[in-house]
Amino acid sequence: MAGHSHWARIKRKKAVVDSRRGRLWSKLARNIIVAARSGGGDPDQNLKLRYAIDKAKEANMPKDTIDKAVKRGSGAMDGADYDEVIYEGYGPAGVAVMASALTDNRNRTGGELRKIFERSGGSLGSTNCVAFSFSRRGVFAVRAEDADEERILELAIAGDGDYRLDGNLWEITCEPERFDEIKASLEGAGVKTEVAEVGMVPASTVTLDADNGRKVLTLMEALEDHDDIQDVFSNFDIPQEVMDQLGED
Repeated sequence: MAGHSHWARIKRKKAVVDSRRGRLWSKLARNIIVAARSGGGDPDQNLKLRYAIDKAKEANMPKDTIDKAVKRGSGAMDGADYDEVIYEGYGPAGVAVMASALTDNRNRTGGELRKIFERSGGSLGSTNCVAFSFSRRGVFAVRAEDADEERILELAIAGDGDYRLDGNLWEITCEPERFDEIKASLEGAGVKTEVAEVGMVPASTVTLDADNGRKVLTLMEALEDHDDIQDVFSNFDIPQEVMDQLGED
């Protein structure tokens, strides 16, 4: 199963646990603050902020918490000043990894992430060492049992997107500007999505065996668990039979 859609599904399950710890809300609030700071506090005029708020709502973040984060970002309230940084590197078997962070101390975050990569048998790289192999795309994943190919084709074409069957999932990708359009079409058709987000999609993938698959998933989880990390993307591909060995759905 390709890295983006599979890891996004694992993240979704982890989010339930993270929200209980308060970690997820903290990360989402930070994301809202930075989005509001860079493009203003009106989500109708700031697409990045709207996406950030949508994610917060999906995680059941209280409205007043969202409003406070918007105010902090737009300058109406005091708050920490965060920088957006993309950290890039290589994991086991040479898989490419991109981790987007919001940090108030680049040196601290960089040092901590370097240790995470090294403990997992990888290495933190320089800027743009792997970015060239990714492109920003809207991504949707739908269980094959929830929609047939004709319906997926219809919905994908309507938003000028592409689709493919990946294991037991239909994966639809589109230009970021068409994300809202396809999302609305899926919701209107009553098609449930396992994944619906804008992220970095690799041009090619690295197929992993069970040993390297376990190591890569451990690296991805460690990066996701870091307080400064917002999203992690990779180009790994783990065949379904290997996923079954690892006990991941």
